[in-house]
Amino acid sequence: MHLAVLVMGQANNKLTDQIPIVEHVVTVNNDKVSFSVDDKTLLNCLEKNNIDVHYHCRDGFCGACRVTLNKGQVCYPNGEPLAFVGDNEILTCCCIPTSDIKITLE
Repeated sequence: MHLAVLVMGQANNKLTDQIPIVEHVVTVNNDKVSFSVDDKTLLNCLEKNNIDVHYHCRDGFCGACRVTLNKGQVCYPNGEPLAFVGDNEILTCCCIPTSDIKITLE
């Protein structure tokens, strides 16, 4: 399996076999929650922890779930999303953390 990785908010087009195998801490606007591989996506993790995130498609097409990645790394297990993703932005519906991350919800 090849994963596209976003490193500290900067796009990294290098593909890697890196897969998260441990839980990672997700800091959201000063709140901390745990992401586990059972969550499948960052959006699922946030919803499970009652953190309100905007979304529509859940597939990386619309970009409604865009948040700012302040620290850490995420990957897109199904490849880069089709929606525009700016510098330091990620789409929660289709990414998973590969390290502890810090995000800001708009």
